[in-house]
Amino acid sequence: MAVATAKIADRVVGAYRARYGGEPEGVWFAPGRVNLIGEHTDYTGGLVLPFALPVGVVVAAGRAPGEAIAVWSSQARGDAHDVREVPLRALTPGAVGGWAAYPLGMAWSLRAAGHPLSGTRLAIDADLPMGAGLSSSAALECATALALSELHGVRVARPEIAALASRAENEFVGAPTGIMDQSAALLCRAGHALLLDCRTGATEELPLNPATAGLTLLVVDTGARHALTDGRYAQRRRSCEEATRLLRVASLRDVVDADDVAGLADPELRRRARHVVTENRRVLAAAALLRRGAPGDLGPLLTESHASLRDNFEVSWRRADVAVEAALLAGAAGARMMGGGFGGSVLVLTPAAGISQVADAIAIAYARRRWPAPAVAVAAPSAGARRLR
Repeated sequence: MAVATAKIADRVVGAYRARYGGEPEGVWFAPGRVNLIGEHTDYTGGLVLPFALPVGVVVAAGRAPGEAIAVWSSQARGDAHDVREVPLRALTPGAVGGWAAYPLGMAWSLRAAGHPLSGTRLAIDADLPMGAGLSSSAALECATALALSELHGVRVARPEIAALASRAENEFVGAPTGIMDQSAALLCRAGHALLLDCRTGATEELPLNPATAGLTLLVVDTGARHALTDGRYAQRRRSCEEATRLLRVASLRDVVDADDVAGLADPELRRRARHVVTENRRVLAAAALLRRGAPGDLGPLLTESHASLRDNFEVSWRRADVAVEAALLAGAAGARMMGGGFGGSVLVLTPAAGISQVADAIAIAYARRRWPAPAVAVAAPSAGARRLR
């Protein structure tokens, strides 16, 4: 267990004792993720290429008398620092809002799939920032899912857990996301990216070690926060669904040539569909590079992805655009925004010897605009969700 993760585990165990007056029966961890490439393709049955981060969400859990589930999180704000307890039978979509909807939605999803649960207490902590485009919500769902499954003897394969976690986020929380984030949290392996076909569920582990090319992957937290439930993400998904209908295909995955979207009369729908079609092609190209052991050639694909997300899908934001531009001018091999958009983080592929130069260039660009300095961290492909204790 990494030192930082061990400290979070100690902290959450202490919180469990303080709030519930006893010892937890176990501690589980699920990581955040970086999507190397393949943005806004998962819910259209497309291809994605994520990897897990060494940071994430930790859940200490234990069984409790009765038929209620209690949750507490150190990441909550204001009154939510208190324990929230809800009868399991009262868990229905829309009944719970805010941060608690994610762990409670996971309990609802397991029960809705026919898996029996009983009284449970959860304490939650994290070293993964919320709203940074690193999928803290999926990490919370997946850590909770492992805890509930093991505590109550529920035997569920990890791909099924990913599907149940996605259902919780879609139906209980109300965020219309795809399957990528939960799959990454549960299925990724250290030193690898996960090529995921979101239509078939097929996966392939691909070696991802930029150091072999003298490069490093950086995550730049721009400080702008996003919320997938604010309607803009859902609008992009509806646009893709409408483009699919008008093109008379089962999904945009079936459109293999970007020129095939030219028949869409609505220019906005054309742009949305063009992004998805070209992004799937970029994922295939990136996967081919990783199979060949050529991570050093990924840079142009990342930068092309950003341009498409900015211009065609229109989900980038000013701080992301500035970070990408500054990184490239400072010598980065490639850079792009990550996540659902409208806030979050930027991924930068840079020469290892130029990390400080790139980080300083972004900080200077932010300072000129009187923005707070962004947080910059090395993104190491890491292991997926697991029990810690």
